[in-house]
Amino acid sequence: EKCLECGKCFTLKSTLVQHQRRHTGERPYQCPECGTRFMYSSELKRHQMRHKEEKPYQCGECVKSFVTRKELQVHERVHTGEKPFKCGECGNCFSQKQNLLMHERRHTG
Repeated sequence: EKCLECGKCFTLKSTLVQHQRRHTGERPYQCPECGTRFMYSSELKRHQMRHKEEKPYQCGECVKSFVTRKELQVHERVHTGEKPFKCGECGNCFSQKQNLLMHERRHTG
């Protein structure tokens, strides 16, 4: 199965359908609590944990706790100073990938 938008190929049609949401912006999964919509069911499930106040991942350096292990790992960089994402253009480093991506847009205009 091939995406008509970008040409990327997928072995499963269901994977292609999920991928195409990136192009269309479709968000078919809606939270029954607050109405927020998501592209993927996994995002909705993670979001719903926020309504339950379940935050099982606690920082060992401070009192903050998080819904996902990934969120905790990102937060821990505040304490360690780790900046694993480096701009290939100018060498600036960032603690979060999304900050690097926003920065890189400045180079491309």
